Amino acid sequence: MAEYHAKAEEMGYPVLVKASAGGGGKGMQIVREKSALESAIEASSRVAASAFGDDTVYIEKLIERPRHVEFQVLADTHGNCVHLFERECSIQRRHQKIVEESPSPAVNNELRAKMGATAVLAAKACGYTNAGTVEFLLDEDGSFYFLEVNARIQVEHPVTEMVTGIDLVRQQILIARGEKLEFTQGDLSQTGHAIECRIYAEDPRNNFLPSSGKISLFREPQGPGVRHDCGIYEGWEVPVHYDPILSKLIVHAEDRDAARARMKRALSDMSILGIATCLEYLWAIMDNDAYAAGETQTDFIERHMSDWTSDASSEEAEHLALIGAALSLATDSGTGGAVRERAPSPWDTLGGWRIGGGGGR
Repeated sequence: MAEYHAKAEEMGYPVLVKASAGGGGKGMQIVREKSALESAIEASSRVAASAFGDDTVYIEKLIERPRHVEFQVLADTHGNCVHLFERECSIQRRHQKIVEESPSPAVNNELRAKMGATAVLAAKACGYTNAGTVEFLLDEDGSFYFLEVNARIQVEHPVTEMVTGIDLVRQQILIARGEKLEFTQGDLSQTGHAIECRIYAEDPRNNFLPSSGKISLFREPQGPGVRHDCGIYEGWEVPVHYDPILSKLIVHAEDRDAARARMKRALSDMSILGIATCLEYLWAIMDNDAYAAGETQTDFIERHMSDWTSDASSEEAEHLALIGAALSLATDSGTGGAVRERAPSPWDTLGGWRIGGGGGR
């Protein structure tokens, strides 16, 4: 314990106590004064042991109001490593990412080059191969600090794919086959802007409690620049045993304002009934003035969404969605407006018939 106290004094309070064996904010404790350090370490250790089977914890300096900016890297078995630019993942609730985008509204070309080069150096230093993510905290003054490396493909990888045109999963397979990267750093560039919203089975009207049950209606958004990665379907039973994420909705457009508008439309066009979801809450984030201005620090939810309330009750929203779905189905099947007469079929024109012969109808 003495070593923890010494390091905390060296860093200066406030500090963070974090689990060594896991992430997602589980067990994380903010300590603002010396007297609270020991109890925070004990609490964090208990959660770490329960969640990850390892009670080891560490401390780091707390950066107030940072941005969470991560860099995608690809490294092959021949010593080649590149970064595919950044993703801003600062919109988080309970330390879980809910909105990601690329490029970051806070990163200019000079900072992007510096952070990207640092990410590549980190990957090379440990002999890393595969797709991976080097994560940083970005301070308001432009300073950045290493956070962690995720040695896997990330939930938010489609954001990078949309702005670079690189299929990251395909690259993983090629690297695993021992092939060299098909491109160098100079070949890579960002085009347009991409935003991803994570669709969770949670009830934002009830403190975001997980929602389980059968999906009674499911309609996906369509249109140019809209991508929806999911494995759910109408009639599927959402269980209580796993992470509540249902799918990922991604949009791409020529710039951030256009991408934000496209995401709002896509969220409005999406319907999931039978369970509670965060669709309306995500739309409100996209519509928020601070989000539009790029003020996306990690305290965004607490600062700008703490007083959010739904414009409609859950029952009313479900009724409206059912009406909309019925109208959509009627239009798709051609029953909107005047009812059209059914075209004659071959069975109408062949006359009376019966299997085995004979007439009559």
